[in-house]
Amino acid sequence: MSNKDISTAKDPDLRSSLAALQRAALLARQTAIQTNTNIVVVQDGQLVFIDAATLRQQNAEHES
Repeated sequence: MSNKDISTAKDPDLRSSLAALQRAALLARQTAIQTNTNIVVVQDGQLVFIDAATLRQQNAEHES
């Protein structure tokens, strides 16, 4: 399998997909903060639950 940069794909939908995934992740984090729920991500092949308090802290650090 090749690890080509997706931004060089011929298909415009494929080129735009990374930005769409990033927007969806941001929206999921915002929703988790608003509803005080966890999100689940995969890090190093393991499921990781991130609580709303941690998301708030990460959000505050990112905005600083």
